[in-house]
Amino acid sequence: METAISPRSLAKRLILAAIPLMALTACDDIIYNYEGDCDPHYKARFVFTHNMLYADAFPSQVTAVTLYLIDPATGEIKWQRSESGEALAADSYTMDLDVAPGQYEFVAWCGEGAGDHFEIPAGATHHTHLTSTLRRTREADGSATVREDLGRLYHGRLEAQDFPDDEGTFIYTIPLIKDTNDVNIVLQHLSGETVDKNDFTFTIADSNGSMDWDNTLLPDETLTYYAHHKSSGSTDMAVRSGRAPVTSLSACLAEHTISRLVKGQDTRLRIHNKDGECIVDIPLIDYALMVKGNHNRRMEDQEYLDRQDKYDLVFFLDERDRWMNAYIYINSWKVVLQSTDL
Repeated sequence: METAISPRSLAKRLILAAIPLMALTACDDIIYNYEGDCDPHYKARFVFTHNMLYADAFPSQVTAVTLYLIDPATGEIKWQRSESGEALAADSYTMDLDVAPGQYEFVAWCGEGAGDHFEIPAGATHHTHLTSTLRRTREADGSATVREDLGRLYHGRLEAQDFPDDEGTFIYTIPLIKDTNDVNIVLQHLSGETVDKNDFTFTIADSNGSMDWDNTLLPDETLTYYAHHKSSGSTDMAVRSGRAPVTSLSACLAEHTISRLVKGQDTRLRIHNKDGECIVDIPLIDYALMVKGNHNRRMEDQEYLDRQDKYDLVFFLDERDRWMNAYIYINSWKVVLQSTDL
């Protein structure tokens, strides 16, 4: 026996059955105040795997980020945001992108060096304004010098991406390249004599202080980077042959931080002794590429220079405080020099 359904009850059942279908096909405010909205949510994720370990070092190394979203058709900067602090150290860190659906290109300048040592124009309205210029000191003779330990600088870029007007969360991953390098120079006497840090001047010269929005070098004057820290030390080394006496080894360390190394630049590393004589004058980039090694032979030279951000060079002095230019050590690799005409 069938039970009669009143028109009112039938209408109520039809409404209840229609609500799930409406939730799948529409974003009505009344419904989604309860169910949750179906607006798109956009987020940016930053990664720094462009290093020699091929591992993401973003959480441990990058302490500040500034991201710009650009209209790829006009180059106009449509949105920007800066974030810093402990939040960036979390593996789950992402930046919320509060923009309308459309298409955007990404440019990022990151690290404590951005703003502290490298100037990025504030209030930029076009992507071509997003340059990074290293602050320098103007000497009395008009030359430009850098003597500070530079904060780390990273650049990121992602070509035009679609921001769909669909329900869901869309995450865009921005790869970073490190634009600062540590160069440590060690002088050691073959004779074991004391090496006084005050007897030598260490410099690196390059015109690499200005980078464009796409991280290419802009024309710039020659910058002379001086060591931001020098130290001397010695250690005793026991010689085990017979009854040979204990030998004392003395060395001097000069620490530099420099801007991006780009193949084709004439980056000169020079050391002068206390008499003003230049005892070392080498093209740093050419020497750095000497130790790229067989393992990295398929890597492009510029990729190697971008991935490798630390260079340790050891020079040996003779009894006249001059470089004994038969060999040097670079990142623990012994480089035997067949010609010193570089």
